[in-house]
Amino acid sequence: MRQAAVRAHTNIALIKYWGKRDEEYFLPMNSSLSLTLNELYTDTCVTFDETLEADLFYLNGKQQSEQETVKISRFLDLFRKEANLSVRARVESINHVPTAAGLASSASAFAALAGAANLATGLQLDDQTLSMFARQGSGSATRSIYGGFVEWNKGTSPTDSYAIPVDDADWDIGMVIVAVNRSAKKVSSRVGMKQTVETSPFYPSWVETAETDLQAIKEAIKERDFQTMGEIAEHSAMKMHGSMLGANPPIMYFEPNSIQAIQCVNRLREQGVLCYVTMDAGPNVKVLCRLSQAKQIKEELSKYFNEEQLLVTGPGEGIRELTKEEVTAYGWKRS
Repeated sequence: MRQAAVRAHTNIALIKYWGKRDEEYFLPMNSSLSLTLNELYTDTCVTFDETLEADLFYLNGKQQSEQETVKISRFLDLFRKEANLSVRARVESINHVPTAAGLASSASAFAALAGAANLATGLQLDDQTLSMFARQGSGSATRSIYGGFVEWNKGTSPTDSYAIPVDDADWDIGMVIVAVNRSAKKVSSRVGMKQTVETSPFYPSWVETAETDLQAIKEAIKERDFQTMGEIAEHSAMKMHGSMLGANPPIMYFEPNSIQAIQCVNRLREQGVLCYVTMDAGPNVKVLCRLSQAKQIKEELSKYFNEEQLLVTGPGEGIRELTKEEVTAYGWKRS
């Protein structure tokens, strides 16, 4: 048996990825940029075991359906092919992110799976190559290989679409997560993307302006201009959701409490607190802020949301191998 366990943190895009130009290889329509988050992550253990007749997939201690396991098997096949390996695997994953709720759980999930498969097969792929592998499980996973601010270069082919670390975000950067609804969303990101690309008249403008926004936010990060960075990020998110509303039929992830959170952030900004909203494909609201002001922002939001719905986080690190103690704590059988 060969085994490895890896932790990967989720990321929240500030310049959004929305729409694929190649469904098979997960090539995006536009480049994007994200912030990796410390408090939201996935731990995954991959064990290649000659005694197994089929792959097994356990999520949060529960064996998953054949349909879910097939997705994992196809992803592992990328590594098995590269390593000239045919052994089946047991995949055990603990997700510290609500699944399919618009909190980028797939990003940390497939980045962790990629990292563990890379080590367990003995491939020892470098981070750039690993980000290309992770991309084929979930587009946003390509960015979770790295910590801090990360760019996903859309590339021109499957071999040059990968993530690039931009900045470690160690300059008082934080985020307050407002978990409006932790339930799985009714319209998945993949379905929503495809529908928006194919039917929204606003979509071409979204792609065109996303490239301009990316260059502008990278310059703001370089200059550590938080206000400009926040303004660009908020505008990017609203434009993405605007393109969804233009789809046929329209796609709306906002819920009443999403609007309430946004209005609360607007009031804080009017009072001089620099904080900005971003939202992915789901109702949950993320507030980009100075980490030193996160507590104040959380207190204001707590007037409308309970403690369990609010989470303060700083920047997260890139993927790392779990320690023996961490693996043992999960009760995973060691090879």
